[in-house]
Amino acid sequence: MRLRGKVALVTGSGPNINGGIAYGLSDEDARLVCVDKRADYAEACARAIRNRGGEALAIVCDVTREDEVRSAIERTTAEFGPIDILVNGAVLQIRKGLLEVSADEFRAQLDIGLTGAFLFTKHVAASMIEHGRRGAIVNIGSTEAHQGNIGNIAYGTAKAGLLHFTKCAAMELAEHGIRVNSLSPTGTNPAEGLERAADWGVTWEQGLSGPPRADMTFGDQGVPLGKRPSAFHYAKGVLFLVTEESEMVTGFDLRVDGGVVSRYWRWNPGTEIRPAK
Repeated sequence: MRLRGKVALVTGSGPNINGGIAYGLSDEDARLVCVDKRADYAEACARAIRNRGGEALAIVCDVTREDEVRSAIERTTAEFGPIDILVNGAVLQIRKGLLEVSADEFRAQLDIGLTGAFLFTKHVAASMIEHGRRGAIVNIGSTEAHQGNIGNIAYGTAKAGLLHFTKCAAMELAEHGIRVNSLSPTGTNPAEGLERAADWGVTWEQGLSGPPRADMTFGDQGVPLGKRPSAFHYAKGVLFLVTEESEMVTGFDLRVDGGVVSRYWRWNPGTEIRPAK
């Protein structure tokens, strides 16, 4: 129970990655605040945590609206107490490339992924300072922030910006004892998210949009460790970043990616013939 007595707020608390992170924090006895623009996601996440024996509050919030962000923080503080942990996971992903994506679609993805993280980080950090909390903030990035990808330019750009935002915020908040880090997932095994969506009774659109491309790999192919991570694995990474085990870690990006970013481009795990052991 490493987080007993702590209050954790997770934005974008849908059934996949951030829902799994919320579960992981709750399992360590944190009091969870599940924030999402979709009321069914926020409420289902909080209800499921309560059904698992935890404490949770659902808040519907548009992360790009500063008044709604402030209201979410004020309600959290009133009902659960000051925030100790913030996970910025809210994101919009419109899978279109440079020549297809509109300016409005591009702006919307940057607004949710970057402006949303900025607003919550700014106001939660102010609350932490006001209440004397040496808190921890984790921004959920992506391996697409580290590598150029096709057909998803706004999402990758937003995530790359989030990595630098993490470093800058870490430097500004260090004097207050507030640590800011990021965690980069990769292509995620959808089984856990689909199971959680079914359990919550909500819809969740997963997978790549449009027909499969012949020049891209799918499934677990290309992952050096042999399989894609699940939200369960990301939750363990977030736990490391928000507990005392990482007390001297700030401005850092933890990649939980099965080794995909470190892989040399010519090696394609899962396709080559390996010698018998």
